[in-house]
Amino acid sequence: MRYRLTFVVGLAVGYVLGTKAGRERYEQLRKSAQQVAQNPAVRNTAESAAQQGKHFADKAYHVVSDKVGDRMPDSVAHRVRSLRGRGSNGSGPDDWGTSNT
Repeated sequence: MRYRLTFVVGLAVGYVLGTKAGRERYEQLRKSAQQVAQNPAVRNTAESAAQQGKHFADKAYHVVSDKVGDRMPDSVAHRVRSLRGRGSNGSGPDDWGTSNT
């Protein structure tokens, strides 16, 4: 799915950059992209994917921390704890621009 999305985005960018239709066609494409991005189904899917990514990252963190143990530098351990402390308490967007909803 990721490769298809990358292909479609690349195709759209290439079309916009390579078209001779000018500004009018660009505005049509931009408007269509905004409509898709504002679609509640698309937004929900993006949020679900972000939450799933966080869940898998949390699992990976536990697996790595079990193997690494106390050998992790304090600066890294502190940063991870601060990120995990935010959790999903609705504190707004995280470092990657996704909300914690």
